[in-house]
Amino acid sequence: MVSLMEILKCRQKDYHPYIDQYIDDCRSGKNIVGKEILLAMDYVESKLNNPDVFIDTKKIDKAVELMERYFEISLFDWELFVTACIHCFYKSDDTVVFSTIFIMEGRGNGKNGFISPIAWYLTTHYHGIKGYNIDIVANAEDQAKTSFEDIYHVLERTWAKSKKFFYKSLVKIVNLITKSYIKFNTSNAKTKDSKRTGCLIFDEVHQYENYDQIKVFTSGFGKRKHARTFYITTQGNVREGVLDDMLAITRDILKGIIKDLRWLPLIYRIDAEEEAKDPNMWHKANPSLKYLATLRLEMEQQFIEMKYKPAIEEEFYTKRMNWPKGNRELQVTEWDNIKATNRPLPDLTGWDCTVGIDYASLRDWAAVNFHFRKGDLRYDFGRYWICTQNPELSRIKAPWRIWDTCVPVDDVEISPELLTDYISKTAQKYNLKIIALDNYRYALLKDALEKIGFDPKERKNVYLVRPRDIMKVEPVIESCFNKQFFVWGDNPALRWATNNTKRVRSGKKEGTDTGNFYFAKIEAKSRKTDPFMAGVHSTVIEHLLDTGGSEYNDLPVITYFNS
Repeated sequence: MVSLMEILKCRQKDYHPYIDQYIDDCRSGKNIVGKEILLAMDYVESKLNNPDVFIDTKKIDKAVELMERYFEISLFDWELFVTACIHCFYKSDDTVVFSTIFIMEGRGNGKNGFISPIAWYLTTHYHGIKGYNIDIVANAEDQAKTSFEDIYHVLERTWAKSKKFFYKSLVKIVNLITKSYIKFNTSNAKTKDSKRTGCLIFDEVHQYENYDQIKVFTSGFGKRKHARTFYITTQGNVREGVLDDMLAITRDILKGIIKDLRWLPLIYRIDAEEEAKDPNMWHKANPSLKYLATLRLEMEQQFIEMKYKPAIEEEFYTKRMNWPKGNRELQVTEWDNIKATNRPLPDLTGWDCTVGIDYASLRDWAAVNFHFRKGDLRYDFGRYWICTQNPELSRIKAPWRIWDTCVPVDDVEISPELLTDYISKTAQKYNLKIIALDNYRYALLKDALEKIGFDPKERKNVYLVRPRDIMKVEPVIESCFNKQFFVWGDNPALRWATNNTKRVRSGKKEGTDTGNFYFAKIEAKSRKTDPFMAGVHSTVIEHLLDTGGSEYNDLPVITYFNS
């Protein structure tokens, strides 16, 4: 039983019934919510307890009355809560308490159904700011138009009255009193700026692999009074992109590490993977579930089907529960195991190591990985070169230019000496035992490797990896991920490349399934795997390292000279 004191643990005053009731219901257990929502309730109270904060109750009540009447809806409790929070201001300088509203919740909960009336209301004279322009932004036109068309249809239905206040076309809606517009924009909006925008709405943020589109609109943003940005999204399959960055920011806000950002971070998701199997826990990721019988029915059907269809299981966990989960039949490992590699590297000076090299073409990407092992823990770092004259490079949306481990090469191809110079200089700190690379890639690097003293026949310190070698070491790599034995430091390029890689059954297509796996690209042109495959090659020969004790005493010994 939750005591009244626990419910009111942060509150120093009543705020507004929509805020008070939602916080109380979350804390009492009436609303089944996750840990991050409970932290968000504490965070909101800490902001609103500031004596400088003014909550405009008249505007809140008017906004709700207008939105429900014109859009013929009854706002849900979380929607009433957000509506109230956006009407909180600092008295001293008349600025908003929450200028960035970040909402992540499961698919089907009505994010667009909420943001549409909000966008419409913010253009009205009841909100009270002239020229409060609304730009709705998404990667795809259909997504960008969703909320815009919702508003357009409401205006059409109410046109006998609305025509006194609005102009409408299929591309722009304008409030005639405030001169505020609503427009939709897609990723080709390179010439747009936001110097006159009052509110930016970024839809389905999980699709954004970099900040190019966001920067176009935010470069001059914030000059309008009470400027606000909404980010609304479900979880997605793009890793190391914008959404992962924003989730990291929200976590630090909720932990109290970041104190000065004016964010309202609402992350609706389950707290553990096993909770997806309990329908009562579905509310954590789906705050509208208690209101929407059709949503519950859809989720129940998916829950049954996913036991037989791996693709539906991935969709259910990722999109419905906001718990990233790849296809178990394909993925190298789950994203949580990849994230767990982000732990500090120890001082590896003097340690034994192996080096792996991988590239598909020297006109594309090339990767070098240094691999160390102590007991069961594996430590990796590396360097990755990108040929900027590759005509396919524009297809890569990941923000590789800001990753410290990535080196742009402005040439027709990547010189092999770039790789071998890096190996030679870096290896001075360590005891490099052997280099491994794909058997079919050796010819192009042969001369450069020999110049730094590495040769497969004379010195026998180069191992030429064959597919069977990878199939032998794949179970070890899988187990190391499952037990979180890999430590890579903060290496987003390597995490990204790992998430781009799939496991493929050997012989399955030919009808001679061997039960073994090799690695391949999930998508050949835009999702590179070279950093990960360089790590695989260096792991193939890790048995040559002096490593101390290990669980893997039965790891097959691989002869390191291929004739």
